[in-house]
Amino acid sequence: MAIPGGSMSTTGSGYDAVGPLLDAARAGDAASWDQIVERFAGLLWATARAHRLDTTDAADVVQTTWLKLVENLDRIQDAERLGGWLATTARRECLLVLKRRHREPPVDAGEAFDHLPDQRDALDAGLLRDERDATLWRLFDQLSDDCRRLLRILVADPPPSYAEVSAALEMPVGSIGPRRQRCLAALRTLAIDSGAITDDDTDLHDQGVTTAGGGR
Repeated sequence: MAIPGGSMSTTGSGYDAVGPLLDAARAGDAASWDQIVERFAGLLWATARAHRLDTTDAADVVQTTWLKLVENLDRIQDAERLGGWLATTARRECLLVLKRRHREPPVDAGEAFDHLPDQRDALDAGLLRDERDATLWRLFDQLSDDCRRLLRILVADPPPSYAEVSAALEMPVGSIGPRRQRCLAALRTLAIDSGAITDDDTDLHDQGVTTAGGGR
């Protein structure tokens, strides 16, 4: 079971710079707009799923977020922070939906995901290909609420940067890496205890979390 984003950076997702795409989109280039949508759609859907929204409301939030980007294209000053801007906008739209429904923001991520169709295979088509990975996902549901919430954001496709995760979850960037390590270590322990993997198995090792410059 792979958790995408093992080599995530604090500033980007391994793609080309957003700036040229944003400039081209401002000039009306449809292909550049499509690339922006492809890059950040997974992050927006993951943010909506973390706020207890059903599929219809989540789709509305995602669409509204894109519309707000269209309205504010000329106001985006730092293109490389576009992902964080989108995640923050999506989170605010989610809270507006919850307010209209007279519901409280979610405090139990497990309950949030219980109300949604399971889209795990869509996020990573290889995760549920065999019985072992299905077992790992059942163990995933035994993690703490905070761990499930964080790891489900991290499996957005393409993997979000730490800045984007921070915006989506209102979590300090500096705490994401250590918490991610702890969550994966807890999942690995559960997997070893259940026999799903062995102690020698390299799965669920959090590789690439640190760099020469220190932990993320």
